[in-house]
Amino acid sequence: MGSQHRRRLAIAAVPVLLLLVVVSELSDSAGAANSVSAFVQNAILSNKIVIFSKSYCPFFLVCLRSKRIFSELKEQPFVVELDQREDGDQIQYELLEFVGRRTVPQVFVNGKHIGGSDDLGAAVENGQLQKLLAAS
Repeated sequence: MGSQHRRRLAIAAVPVLLLLVVVSELSDSAGAANSVSAFVQNAILSNKIVIFSKSYCPFFLVCLRSKRIFSELKEQPFVVELDQREDGDQIQYELLEFVGRRTVPQVFVNGKHIGGSDDLGAAVENGQLQKLLAAS
């Protein structure tokens, strides 16, 4: 095989290699998205109480209030602090896709989406939260 022919083969291989790299990158990002989605769903289904929160937020007391409500009820929620995770932004986007909100906190009890802090407060006042907790 002549050097001219080898050079043509090498040049022809470049687009194929680039395509393989792009496909590999897309596959990795799709896998990451799927793993974030799986994490969110698994957290919700595997824990009695889940709070997606931030250790800091513009409305810090709102997140704290949600955690305090469960503490007063002698319940221990599984808390996901989004600002302390590398995939926190992705989880927040997944919550937007899943429940239509990306604000924190987002509270789930026995797999049911309660909502944010105000929704949780209302569920306490009308007895819905206590019924959900008793159902487990």
